[in-house]
Amino acid sequence: MSQVTMSEPVIAVVGAGAVGGLLAALLDRAGVEVVAVARPQTARAIAAEGLTIHSPHFGYGVSRITAVTEIPDGANVILATKAFALPAVTGSLAQARPTEVVSLLNGIEHLAILRDHAPGALVAGASVAVESTRLSPTVIEHRSPFLRLTVPANAADSGITAAWRKAGLDVTVAGTDQEVLWAKFRFLAPMALLTSYWRLPIGAALERDAALTTAVLTDVARVASLDGVPTDAGQLATALAALPASMRSSLQNDLEAGQRSELDAIGGALARRGRSLGADTAAVDGLLADLTAR
Repeated sequence: MSQVTMSEPVIAVVGAGAVGGLLAALLDRAGVEVVAVARPQTARAIAAEGLTIHSPHFGYGVSRITAVTEIPDGANVILATKAFALPAVTGSLAQARPTEVVSLLNGIEHLAILRDHAPGALVAGASVAVESTRLSPTVIEHRSPFLRLTVPANAADSGITAAWRKAGLDVTVAGTDQEVLWAKFRFLAPMALLTSYWRLPIGAALERDAALTTAVLTDVARVASLDGVPTDAGQLATALAALPASMRSSLQNDLEAGQRSELDAIGGALARRGRSLGADTAAVDGLLADLTAR
């Protein structure tokens, strides 16, 4: 279970959780050669039981996927871990010398790290829109009636994009890495920070303090625009208000459960990028300081 070497690039899904496990199972169903890269205990469970998917959109099924603990040499890598797990992955990534690395990590800081550890590989920052949860190490419930993937133009013709399309997944090609990452991050960051700060679902969190909400959205729009992705705070507000009022963020869930979270990859990254661009992010800084203190 520790290493697999293939003559042709195998797709290695690093992080067989709610999103990565779902993608691995759907690729396997389509006949794509795929392995799940996971921690030893999870890899053993997947090897023994396969991955079971419950989905109103894709149906029910069990995929008998090869599970390994290291990235196969020369693989095409889909990185689907939490952002804080990246340091634990880079060593295996460098050793494997991958052909392609398509990241689904949240945040805007990880691509430089990946390129440093995968020289010569195609490295692309993609995003995924889906609601999925892992009920156990081998059982995943896909709750949303959609799974949408967005890749930058440099990954349009990649083997990973081709595999996603072969599996019948909804794939959109949209601009540069920067544009793809910010397209998600500018909505994710305020949603995650406000729901976590107020400990409320998004509808109530947006309304709890209108002035604070406006200030946070203004900070996010300012940083995104200075970073090359023009963004309007009013449009962000409209889009967030259109979300189901009961929606919670994964950051909120992790913080309330006392689990390791992506607070630094979301709030911290936003504040750091703002400082590097000379942007005022006082509202974001205040939420970040409060959540960090908690």
